[in-house]
This record gives sequence, structure tokens and C-alpha cells, in this order.
Amino acid sequence: MRFPVSLLQAALPLLLILAGPADAREWNVVKSSGTIIAATEGGFQPFNYYEGAKLTGFEVELGEAIARKLGLKLEWKVVPFDAQLAALQQDRFDFAIASHGYTEERAKSVDFANPHYCTGGQIAARTGGPLTVAALNGKTVGVQLATSYADAAKKINGIKEIKTYKGDPEAFSALRAKKVEAWISDKFTVKATLDKNPKAGIVAGDLVFVERVSMILRKNNKELADKLNQALADLMKDGTYQTLSEKYFKEDISCR
Repeated sequence: MRFPVSLLQAALPLLLILAGPADAREWNVVKSSGTIIAATEGGFQPFNYYEGAKLTGFEVELGEAIARKLGLKLEWKVVPFDAQLAALQQDRFDFAIASHGYTEERAKSVDFANPHYCTGGQIAARTGGPLTVAALNGKTVGVQLATSYADAAKKINGIKEIKTYKGDPEAFSALRAKKVEAWISDKFTVKATLDKNPKAGIVAGDLVFVERVSMILRKNNKELADKLNQALADLMKDGTYQTLSEKYFKEDISCR
């Protein structure tokens, strides 16, 4: 489930993006600085979200563990999901860990690290509503703007209308209010949302697709990509990854 960030949190990334280009940072520059800069959304529970003023979540803790493996401090930038690719191309941060599923279209703009979890786009609907791809025929579907779930919905034949929302809370609210007949989002987001709203009368349905999710970084920054991949592999080998996965999901969500 996604939670809205404060106006200040939302405004800061936009100010960063509008401030003009920054210098690109290769691995040797990052290493010598002692700090690696990462972006996340801050509104996608349980992956990256706020508990009060504290940024936390599976990807936040994993990003911090990766930085420790690299012997670096980590500086977070909270950037709206749909602005992250453009901000990365402007070198506003070194990498983003914000549940970016691999797509050929995204790969034209950024490079993907090795996947840090696998998931899928899942349908949710009111009890008795459309819970399969076939059942979406003639129905109105809600999705978050600029996500792989929005892209997947566009490929489903027969959907009457796709309504886009700035975040999953808005899409879920639209489903509860009967403004849409189904909602498609990450399966773990759907689960977390339904767990927190057991009396909403909303149930989970079929997966629309399987998705491999990775950190993203500026294209052709190979040495930094190699370092991120090695740190992730080390965390998987030493049990840190599995501990975090069990903490947030009660299962290992790595791609197996």
C-alpha cells in the first residue's frame, strides 16, 4: 500500500530536478566521497515508506545494508516514482531502489542491477467482482500512473477504461468507492493493503504477470553496477537478505 508523503517531501525532489544537471558520479568518485546517494519513493509499503518521520521498509533497509557492504554512508533522496528515471538521467543520485520492474522501455533510459526481488501484478476487486484477466473484459480498472501495472493493463484486451492515479492509496480508494471495478498493483502491496483493510470487502485475484524488480542506475556506469550487484550477492550469501525478507514478508521473495 502507498502512503502520501508530506508536501515538503514531495516538493524537495521536484526542486532537485529543476535545479539543473549535476555531475555524474562514477564508482571511484562515489568511493572517494565516502557517501553513496540513493533515491526511493517513500510511499510504497512495505518496500519504502514513512513511519512518522522515519524512512523505512524492505528496500530502505536493504539499501542501507548494501551501502554498509560497500563501506559507505548512504544519503537518501525521496523522489516521486514517476520522476525517478528523469532525475537519474540528470545524475541527481547514484542509484534508485524503489521497486522498478524491468521493462524494455525503461531499459532504454537506465540500466538495471540484478533483481532484488520477484513479484507480480495482481488484480484486486470487490467480492464477486472481476478477479481474472478474462473477467476484466468490459470493466474499468484503476492503476498507479507510470508503473508497469499501468503498462500491463494497457495490454489486456477488452478493458473498458483504465483510470490512472498518483498512488496506490488513491487507486484503492477508487475501488472502495466503486469508481473502478478492479485495481492492479504489486502483489505484496495488494496483500499489505487488504491486511490493513480486512472489512473493505476487497479480495485478491489472479496475477497478470510476473515481475523482476531491480535497482536502477545511470546507463553505462558499469563499475558501480558491478559493486551494487556484488554487495547484493554478499547479503544474500551471509543471510542478511533472508532476514529482511522474513521480517517484512514472512517468506523469501528473492528470484529463484
